[in-house]
Amino acid sequence: MQANLRFLFAHPAHFIACGFGSGLSPWAPGTIGTLAAWVLYPLIRPHFSDLGFALFLLAAFVVGVFAAARTGRMLGVVDHGAIVWDEIVPFWLVLFLAPEGWLWQTAAFFLFRLFDIVKPQPARWIDTHVKTGLGVMSDDVIAAGYTVLVLAIAARLVG
Repeated sequence: MQANLRFLFAHPAHFIACGFGSGLSPWAPGTIGTLAAWVLYPLIRPHFSDLGFALFLLAAFVVGVFAAARTGRMLGVVDHGAIVWDEIVPFWLVLFLAPEGWLWQTAAFFLFRLFDIVKPQPARWIDTHVKTGLGVMSDDVIAAGYTVLVLAIAARLVG
């Protein structure tokens, strides 16, 4: 089955899992989903305290586990390319923890995409062995962790 506009609006889980439609991109849906996260972040973040945003991210992760599982089941592929909520929520976490400024955010974007594609351990193990909504979401959280670590080291070296 292919994800399309009809599928996107067939169930709220699909709308969420497919990143409000960004996952329907025929070209690099994961990258487009990450770009959508970057665009949405400054619209969402100001409405929360730090603790509130951390709780929002936790809730978005949990919702993503269920949305990805349902959407993957309906598409017949656990981690279908149209499912990009797993890029969106972890990239929001990266932006939340990254040093401020567009240069840092640009570096964060490229690092996150690199780690999401390369899948360093334990992300690769999760990606290949945990075929559930939790697995779909978790390997990208690992990519976010690597991204934040590299950014922290770079900020320390620069500062």
